[in-house]
Amino acid sequence: MDFELNYEISRTVDYLRAGNFTRVALQFPDELLKDSPRVAKALRSELGAGVRLFVMADAAYGSCCVDEIGASHVDADCVVHYGHACMSPTSTLPAMFVFGKASIDIKDCADLIGHCLSSTNKPILVLYGLEYSHALMHLKTVVADSLVLSHSNWGPMVKYSDVIGSVINPSQDCTTEKDQIRSLNGSITNAGFTSGRDEKKILKFGNGRRMENGTCFELGGLTWSIPSDHKIEDYLLFWIGPENSAFTNVVLTFNNCEIIRYDADERRLLEDTSCQRRILKRRYYLVEKAKDANIVGILVGTLGCAGYLSIIQQMKELIKGAGKKSYTLVMGRPNSAKLANFPECDVFVYVSCAQTALLDSKEFLAPIITPFEAALAFGRGRQWTGEYVLNFHDLMVSSGPEAVSGTEEARFSFIKGGYMEDIQPEENGEHEERSLALAETTEKALNLQSQHPNTIMFKGAARSGSEFFAARSYQGLNRQYENLAPQSYVIGRSGRASGYADEKMQAKESPGAAI
Repeated sequence: MDFELNYEISRTVDYLRAGNFTRVALQFPDELLKDSPRVAKALRSELGAGVRLFVMADAAYGSCCVDEIGASHVDADCVVHYGHACMSPTSTLPAMFVFGKASIDIKDCADLIGHCLSSTNKPILVLYGLEYSHALMHLKTVVADSLVLSHSNWGPMVKYSDVIGSVINPSQDCTTEKDQIRSLNGSITNAGFTSGRDEKKILKFGNGRRMENGTCFELGGLTWSIPSDHKIEDYLLFWIGPENSAFTNVVLTFNNCEIIRYDADERRLLEDTSCQRRILKRRYYLVEKAKDANIVGILVGTLGCAGYLSIIQQMKELIKGAGKKSYTLVMGRPNSAKLANFPECDVFVYVSCAQTALLDSKEFLAPIITPFEAALAFGRGRQWTGEYVLNFHDLMVSSGPEAVSGTEEARFSFIKGGYMEDIQPEENGEHEERSLALAETTEKALNLQSQHPNTIMFKGAARSGSEFFAARSYQGLNRQYENLAPQSYVIGRSGRASGYADEKMQAKESPGAAI
């Protein structure tokens, strides 16, 4: 395929000229970075010297998200994002997406869709990776023609999802981080937003919102609607694309649906989604394990998705209402070495976009769960009904954290095999969350250690980070000196290492020795 057509050079030039952007950040994933010089050269030849282009790579978080932090370092006006994208809304910068044009055999794909129609009595909903969106119109035409030639009346039984768009403007609710922080200080409704927000804007992130003529869905940059008398479970989901994070998002979100995947590279149908469905069992185990946690770390996995500060605040209130202690951690992409520096945390809640939210925590010392799983674990009385939510925007439109009474009865822990009490009064009182809060409480706990050294003997009994560190057997170098009086100073050696002054003096005193 033509290089300029694949990277949509002319459309990008039109967008940059229409927006009058003069400082543009070009974001590439690792697999496309080799083409970045040619893309920048092609754009520069069209835009001229009045527009400065900056190539960004190695995003601070997932490459599917717009790296607004990296773009702010070069004071960019907008971001052009290349490759796979999660289409998460931005908070400060406008972004244009170039999905690419992956190759696909239209005739073979259309034949397999027709084969699925003849072998099932369900209507088919065609979903796809955004890199195949360029072939959608051609696919619709070929499928319709093949159904006409076969004299079949199954045409209305095939529905296609559409791309929401290739341009995203900053969220109108919170255009800057300062505005987001200000909104958190306002009145928060059950949905986690300030009461002055437009309900229609909030519901645009929902996986299935009711409309007059049916139900509308949005997921991973795709949108589609079904009649009001139909359910999503009534459809056979036909996915076109590889087995990546976008496909896992579809399988987990619609885990009650029958799903078939068409591998465009190998040109074959794959019906086995057991690997993705086993993930649900693993996630449910992590939810049960998180219920026994006392100290929770909130991992910030994005600094660009609109609304991330709102969901962090909602998680803090949820954890506090469950009688647990939380700490907010910002460390870029998490790995086992980074998280090992926080052994006091029994579980971590990872706030990120939907397609990077699932982290395999088998290599980590503590499990890592999503905000939806945290709502199940820390919300008293909530049970998992099979519904699974990966996009934290969908979680914010649901009910907010429930107030938990301190007189709640003990619950049964399936992990420890006994009853546990979640709510315990805090002995150290409330501490304002600021940069020195942890250091101050740790110092206080260490001063009181001599009064009760054996109160906490193992991890899991600590109610805060200071209690955990106070119970550690190793607390750093603390050498005890018998004589507390200061020692007199000693004059050190002088000269060069090849022959210090004292060594030369010794040589002169010993005539038989050689220097």
